[in-house]
Amino acid sequence: MIVRPVRSSDLSALIDLARSTGTGLTTLPANEERLAHRVGWAEKTFGGEVERADADYLFVLEDDDGRVVGISAVAGAVGLREPWYNYRVGLTVSASQELKIHREIPTLFLANDLTGNSELCSLFLHADHRSGLNGRLLSKARLLFIAEFRELFGNKVIAEMRGMSDEGGRSPFWESLGRHFFKMEFSQADYLTGVGNKAFIAELMPKFPLYTCFLSEEARSVIGRVHPDTEPALAMLKGEGFSYQGYVDIFDAGPAIEVETDKIRAVQGSQTLVLAVGTPGEDAVPYLIHNRKRQECRIAAAPARVASGTLVVDPLTAKRLQLSAGAQVRAVPLSAKEN
Repeated sequence: MIVRPVRSSDLSALIDLARSTGTGLTTLPANEERLAHRVGWAEKTFGGEVERADADYLFVLEDDDGRVVGISAVAGAVGLREPWYNYRVGLTVSASQELKIHREIPTLFLANDLTGNSELCSLFLHADHRSGLNGRLLSKARLLFIAEFRELFGNKVIAEMRGMSDEGGRSPFWESLGRHFFKMEFSQADYLTGVGNKAFIAELMPKFPLYTCFLSEEARSVIGRVHPDTEPALAMLKGEGFSYQGYVDIFDAGPAIEVETDKIRAVQGSQTLVLAVGTPGEDAVPYLIHNRKRQECRIAAAPARVASGTLVVDPLTAKRLQLSAGAQVRAVPLSAKEN
């Protein structure tokens, strides 16, 4: 498996992936026109033709037979062209000494605080390939790309995690809050944001703070929680240094996690090495390996060993990276425990 930039020839495979995601992945709508535009824009992004505010680095996971089985992306910066909304979960304190009452009420404040940060988004791996190193490769390849091209990204990276919804796509948070203002199904609002129609959020979303005690108990219980399918992705990003700082999605209340870019484990811990082709040996551990190219970027995950400034990999890994011995690579152990 390798991760590489998306190409126009991948469009039909992306449509198939989008149709299998279900509700919740707003940045990968099953809309051919929208996806074709996004793929074209991603090609311009990798070509260095767009500003950071518009940059969309869209990657695919490809198997050795050339089949596209996953997708992930990094946005150069959010909110610089149109408002970027989140709820900040804060606290309102009411007290009366005379009545001996002291109340601390969790409160939702509509905020644009995460504006300007780079964002990890659009992560999806086909169910048939959720095994081995595939999921970690697809997600973490973006972080190694950021490490190689640090100047293209902001000082902080965020990731909005999918919030709680049931098998039918019903979101308790949406049912208790959003539906009263938008008068539409959660899936419809989710789709509209995915195809770029976000103006209705500013037009209809209440601007005043919202006391969570007015929400249903079920809605309150899901604030800041991730969908069960997203828990592995959350754990993976926490291992890279991401943490929850009290921001949630305005539709499903899923957590927005964040980290200073230079403190990401894959950014801090990666190093440039000379590629050596041979037998990694029994002491080899899984490494994330980048060929240090931008438009022709290829990133693999494979057993490797560092020896005297070289990274020793097997011939198949070198072939996947489209590199020969002596080429430079950027590499980092795939997991923190392997550092």
